[in-house]
Amino acid sequence: MSERTSFGRQKVNVVDLESFTIDGLLGNSSGYLISVVIPNPKTSGNGKYSYLAAWGYVIKKGGDEAQAKNFVTKLFKNVPVLDAGGRGATITFAQREIGDALLTFENEVNLIKKELGDKFDVVYPSTSILAENPITVVDKFAIKHKNQALAQAYVEYHFSEAGQEIAAHHYLRPSLPVVANKYKTRFKAIELFSVNDLFGGWSKAQKTHFADGAIFDQIYQK
Repeated sequence: MSERTSFGRQKVNVVDLESFTIDGLLGNSSGYLISVVIPNPKTSGNGKYSYLAAWGYVIKKGGDEAQAKNFVTKLFKNVPVLDAGGRGATITFAQREIGDALLTFENEVNLIKKELGDKFDVVYPSTSILAENPITVVDKFAIKHKNQALAQAYVEYHFSEAGQEIAAHHYLRPSLPVVANKYKTRFKAIELFSVNDLFGGWSKAQKTHFADGAIFDQIYQK
């Protein structure tokens, strides 16, 4: 599991997600226009989470759906390039030096630090989305290879204490309380919401926001 965090160059003042829009969340001036690198929500899971994090941010701050749409529209007007995936967005920001900030997964921050050094400011939003990494047994192939029990055990291991320890080691936020408590200094306490909480699950979110002609297409073409 992870959450959305932001990388910022030192010349800009990123305080929260509303720093990325011209007028702020509900009309408050944010001053300097900050360009933010986000991958394409149509082609990237990273991009979808960034989009939904911004939308949910407004709702959690007491805004309505119209305000959320307006906020996300302003946000994407400040995106200089839409890379196809999260790694491409990281390269655009960190190596090509395009954009003032990068909106990305929490564990991606650690990867960037390992590769390029600790030369960026890291900012956590006041509220964000819980990014849940999917894992499942593909019955058709598990049955074909007679590995059902092994495959199921592998899935369950991810949610064991040992599995969660490995996740935390790689900067993936653990969901098991005993492990989460052990690593609470590594993972900043933050209000998180899920796709199910605010968007009715991934099928509904895909249809409403990311399908051809849906909300993202509408706001990005403006």
